[in-house]
Amino acid sequence: MSTDPPVPPGVDPSVPSPARLYDYYLGGTTNYESDRMVAERLRELIPELPDIAWANRGFHQRAARLLATKHGIRQFIDIGAGLPTQGNTHEVLAARVPDARVVYVDNDPMVLAYAKGFLADNATVSVIQGDLRDPEGILEHPNVTALVSFGEPVGLLMTAVLNFISDEDDPWHIVNRYVDALAPGSYLVISHVTPDNKPPLAVAVCRDVYARSSQPIYPRSKADIERFFDGLEMVPAYPGAGSEVVHTGMWGAESLSLADSDGSRWIYCGVAKCP
Repeated sequence: MSTDPPVPPGVDPSVPSPARLYDYYLGGTTNYESDRMVAERLRELIPELPDIAWANRGFHQRAARLLATKHGIRQFIDIGAGLPTQGNTHEVLAARVPDARVVYVDNDPMVLAYAKGFLADNATVSVIQGDLRDPEGILEHPNVTALVSFGEPVGLLMTAVLNFISDEDDPWHIVNRYVDALAPGSYLVISHVTPDNKPPLAVAVCRDVYARSSQPIYPRSKADIERFFDGLEMVPAYPGAGSEVVHTGMWGAESLSLADSDGSRWIYCGVAKCP
């Protein structure tokens, strides 16, 4: 008997999706056989795959928590949110800042279908289906404007999602369009897959696996990832850190030596204040 979850409208279970792959890496069950097959193929060459996902999720949670508790941010837009699991943005914030408002955005119809039930009856949280490449469509969506006041600082979270935007779509310009719409004192949070210092075969298989999914992947160098923060004020990743992106495990880590894992080194990340 199949243990696959029900198939919501608009979802093709035969085509892997980044949201369901990420769910599988984290040990979730909202995925299909197509996702599990390609994920296991990828894990043959990248055995640290679950560590990559958990290191990224840990960075996302630490960054959101810091913005709320240290910088007073009370409204967040989480683009590329993925499927709901434990430790979602609004849950991380609720423990410290119960009045925080969160809008989740994803282009995968499965995320919308599952998140709506998960977030039912929560007046401070909403979820919309939207394309990262359409800033105006997201920022002007009625569900967004109902919870987010763009006259006040916003925490804009884009973790492990810009690596699904091709160079031809100019992700740097797209990020600038979002930043231009934010009030001074807002913060940008980004993490991004990198091929730097990785085995070429592992990178090639990663590209091939995602090319067969609903979204190809575009790993980028540290220099290209730092371009997303041009003109912004970087938040030091840890005491003594410079104005640069770091690997996900290291950002906000209590112990840098313990945080510097093989999985963490697949993703660079950073947080910056908007002028």
